Amino acid sequence: MTRTVVITGGTAGIGLATAEKFARDGWNVGILARGEERLREVEERLARFGVKALGIAADVADQRAVDAAADRFESELGPIEAWVNNAMATVVAPADKISAEEYRRVTDVTYHGQVFGTLAALRHMRGRNRGTVVQINSVLGIRAFPLQSAYAGAKAAAIGYTNALRSELGHQGSAVQLVSVFLPAVNTPQFGGWARNHMGRRQIAPDPVYDPRLCANAIHFGATNPRRDIWVGRTSILASVLQRIWPNIGDVQARSGWEGQLSDERIDELEGNLFEPGKGSAQIDGPFTDRALSSRETYVTSRQRDAAVLGLIGVGVLGLASAIGRRLR
Repeated sequence: MTRTVVITGGTAGIGLATAEKFARDGWNVGILARGEERLREVEERLARFGVKALGIAADVADQRAVDAAADRFESELGPIEAWVNNAMATVVAPADKISAEEYRRVTDVTYHGQVFGTLAALRHMRGRNRGTVVQINSVLGIRAFPLQSAYAGAKAAAIGYTNALRSELGHQGSAVQLVSVFLPAVNTPQFGGWARNHMGRRQIAPDPVYDPRLCANAIHFGATNPRRDIWVGRTSILASVLQRIWPNIGDVQARSGWEGQLSDERIDELEGNLFEPGKGSAQIDGPFTDRALSSRETYVTSRQRDAAVLGLIGVGVLGLASAIGRRLR
């Protein structure tokens, strides 16, 4: 039976790479985005894989529009088995140089967009008692960096929301799964001018920067083999560990993120896609393809983490038992 996935922000970057990954695997694909021309382009692109594709123009910050889109996807593509909350927006600027309107918009897209997408998916999944919602998060939701306060704050809020909802679903005995995928710096059109930028210098992706297709593989894996958390790339893994065991060192290391995100190229301020769709055709890659790490399998799941922790505990218990045994001889 053909399955259906919905992907928000699916006309470029990680969202588009993910849409193609699912289409190759035979899934029907629903896309939510704002740009009508790119939606039509992506529909044609995905149809070449022999699946149904439906693009609906909607702002993920508009709950009614998201709900209406979910109903259409169900009606025209079939039961939604997976929903990927990928849409995001950001402003590159110091915290005191970001306006109240910009903070609200980043929060509406990056946080409320996940909330409204999740609720729309649950409205259809709960009755069938199956399905997976994949929340696209970021290393910045774990370990915030300078010049990204609005985005990091929204991603941190999404972590709290997802964890609270997961506990509610567990309490209610629901089989619907929630998966959080934490991403590193990725070579996407965000760095080609889609991010609003007040710095007067071109934004760059700090090394290591990863191929969007790696993220797509991790997202597809999470949707088809649900895990609580998935960390993509060594940056996300190390940041998660460091933030838990020594956050002060993380603070020191994060300071370098100011200059690490900026090139020497001087530019005018960029409006980006904060309030209007980004310009250009549907494309997966950003401007750093020559630096992007192409490994397609560099991700770690919470199940692997738990196995490693249990292994360490087991080694510790054996060591303690051995030490006690020696003392009792």
